[in-house]
Amino acid sequence: DKGATCRSTLLMVDVSGYKTGMNVMTIDLNQLLVLREKGALLVDARTPAEFAEATIPGAINVPIFSNDERAEVGTLYKQVGKSQARIRGVELVAPKIPELLATVRAAYEGRSGPVIVFCWRGGMRSKALTAFLELAGLPARQLTGGHKGFRRRVLDDLAAGYRGRVLVLRGMTGVGKTVILAQLAKEGYPVIDLEGLANHRGSAFGGLGLPDQPGQKCFEALLREELLKHHATGYILVEGESRHIGRLQLPPVLFAAMQKETSIWINASLDFRVRCILDDYPAIDQERLPFERPIRALKERLGTEKVAGLLDLLHNGAWDALVRELMVNYYDPLYQHTCPKSRIEVEIEPFDQGLAGVKAAIEQILAQPAPDSD
Repeated sequence: DKGATCRSTLLMVDVSGYKTGMNVMTIDLNQLLVLREKGALLVDARTPAEFAEATIPGAINVPIFSNDERAEVGTLYKQVGKSQARIRGVELVAPKIPELLATVRAAYEGRSGPVIVFCWRGGMRSKALTAFLELAGLPARQLTGGHKGFRRRVLDDLAAGYRGRVLVLRGMTGVGKTVILAQLAKEGYPVIDLEGLANHRGSAFGGLGLPDQPGQKCFEALLREELLKHHATGYILVEGESRHIGRLQLPPVLFAAMQKETSIWINASLDFRVRCILDDYPAIDQERLPFERPIRALKERLGTEKVAGLLDLLHNGAWDALVRELMVNYYDPLYQHTCPKSRIEVEIEPFDQGLAGVKAAIEQILAQPAPDSD
């Protein structure tokens, strides 16, 4: 019986391993980060809920326990004891072993190097899965310190801040800052798309038509990756943001760095801005209903009458007029204060000429000493 064989195998690994330390080969975080760049497979053995909150970028989720199973085992551990919790864990995991191995084997196909397995603190979950993989003939290593150690590295790196200069594109809503940065990135400039990482456009309507935002921990891990990617360039380009992008918060050190340099301020006509906004919502007719709630939320700032007018435009599909009204009555008065004293202004129309102006402004800023230099 395959199930009985799996259960006895797991019992052998868990119970015998508990006595002997269930030795598996381990790897530290620095080794993991090097091997990941060479294509090593990273496997997160934690629950789907833990994985959704945050993981090491590039990892796949092969959970030992479901969310409910982990809660059950944790409750047993606290209320009954370690031994009973371990036995229940064996009962839950044993039938899954063939599926767990098949999932990892499929993901490992075409790769080289070890499979690197981690859980929260480098405990029994990752140790057990590493042992199963080794028994099945896959080269597996357990990450010492688990995701907790990686999370500490993320926080330390973000607290240290980016070591180069942070150049910021600013301008009124709709001037095309995201489009400009995307084009610069295609041409090899060191761009970090903060709104792309956050899955949010950074405005009252910023989440419409986009996937759900990642958790704060996931966002910070992705941001750390981007900052390290551009470490050698000496500077990065970002779009001006408030402290929050949707429900996510920028690291304080990075936000402070974004206020230091001379800004590149993008100017554009209202017609250009309206077109840019409408282009950013390609399925806008399908988004009519989701627009209602954020429009109604503007009542305190704009008043009942103006909000009613905006809703009429929305319901009639008068998108051009709606965007113009929002620009003139809401966005422009709200964000006018973001225009910094220290800035280089660039007219973005026509776009090719404006892009050349942005590049010239970048060179002009970099030619000057950094604000913190002596």
